[in-house]
Amino acid sequence: MSAPAAFSSAASSILPWSALARLIRLPNQTGTYLLLLPTLWALVLAARGIPPLKLLVVFTGGAFVMRSAGVIMNDLADQAFDRQVSRTKTRPLASGELSRRQAYTLLGLLLLVAAGLLLALPPLVAWLSPMAVGLAALYPFSKRWIHIPQAMLGIAFGWGTIMGWAAVREQLDASAWLLFGATAMWAIAYDTIYALQDLEDDRRVGVKSAALYFGSSLHRGVGLALAAMLVLFTIAGWLNQLQWPFYCTLFGVGLFFIKQVSDLQEPVSPSRAFAMFRSHIWVGVALLLGLLGGVSA
Repeated sequence: MSAPAAFSSAASSILPWSALARLIRLPNQTGTYLLLLPTLWALVLAARGIPPLKLLVVFTGGAFVMRSAGVIMNDLADQAFDRQVSRTKTRPLASGELSRRQAYTLLGLLLLVAAGLLLALPPLVAWLSPMAVGLAALYPFSKRWIHIPQAMLGIAFGWGTIMGWAAVREQLDASAWLLFGATAMWAIAYDTIYALQDLEDDRRVGVKSAALYFGSSLHRGVGLALAAMLVLFTIAGWLNQLQWPFYCTLFGVGLFFIKQVSDLQEPVSPSRAFAMFRSHIWVGVALLLGLLGGVSA
């Protein structure tokens, strides 16, 4: 065996790269997109157009790093639960493919990278950043404490809008908090749909979720969250004097939301729930384009 091949073989035996990649959900970046897109909304609205390239690069990298760190925190907290759920029992920590020490090591490295990214941002963003880490760490435990843990996820994801706004304006305005609230409501809705995949397992192992809490009124709960999101978004647009492309986009997104809420009145299979969840990436993209059109029209 050649020296490079021997080194590669030794490295693979020491570091289980495939398992580490699956630990951070590298093959599935839906969560990264759903974390990044609201941050881009804030950057665009605060900058009144395309924000500086440096901010786009830093926040895109930050979304990937923090989402990766967040899922590691989630798996560390939920290791025992994940072993009892059919969808999650093959995750690297739940299956024993990775040790907790390996997971903590990777988590530490990711948080160091996140801290490094902060060096390129204004001091106010650095002051706000510990809250982002704290919220990510608290979310997994909220599934034990509150009936709608998706609210904690929404607050965690929404914090990116606060940091994005602060990076552009170096202050926090009412519009930043409106985007924060809209993001939180949006996350409650799409993560409730996501939770439909584990409905029976969650009930059996005792994990709380909005999907269980809403029960037969799930479509009403999701609909209320989506309606609140649209209202908050509309107010933010009005405060910033956005033009007609923004409101046309909101109208189209509203029709899509009505269709999803209508579909939720009937039983939804796990595969269908995941497809409905993933479609919210395109909602985020549409709203980003609407914001760009609204500030430039």
